[in-house]
Amino acid sequence: MNLANMQPRPEPGVIHVLIEVPAGSRNKYEYDAAAECMALDTVLHSSVVYPFDYGFVPNTMAEDGDPLDAMVIMGQPTFAGCLIRGRPIGILAMVDHGCRDEKLLCVPRNDPRLEGVRSIRQIASQRLEEVAEFFRIYKNFKGERTEILGWQDAEGVDPLLNRCCEAAAAATSVRPDGSARALASLP
Repeated sequence: MNLANMQPRPEPGVIHVLIEVPAGSRNKYEYDAAAECMALDTVLHSSVVYPFDYGFVPNTMAEDGDPLDAMVIMGQPTFAGCLIRGRPIGILAMVDHGCRDEKLLCVPRNDPRLEGVRSIRQIASQRLEEVAEFFRIYKNFKGERTEILGWQDAEGVDPLLNRCCEAAAAATSVRPDGSARALASLP
């Protein structure tokens, strides 16, 4: 699975999200660019599970140096390696290891039940708090702490996505044969 040519935004208002961890899982998978596949990274040390399908937007680079994280609200969990075209509706802003670590919250573009959802204000506040609580505590057993800064609505998505796309473009390198390889594909 080579991600070098995958556009972060396949169409206006829609992003590609490559799922690493399905909802309900304690297994944390990560994309291994060198192997071009998903690999088991860790198993959560606590009784918590990922609240939504979780992954990243290919060919972006967030402030922490990794691709921009994204969650997708699904009726059923998908699988590690599933590509979803998602419509971002908000951002969970947090700090992890001293860096800002925003996570987009999306709905799938192809789910007619969520067609009208355009804002986190349309998601139950209790559900948003459950997601924030997961990211607040999921690293506790490793002795690591995160800080939740709060939720931002959809109007914050484009500026964040633009910054992350620009950062990835600046980090793109050129191979000796002259072809480009994007950050998400670098070993």
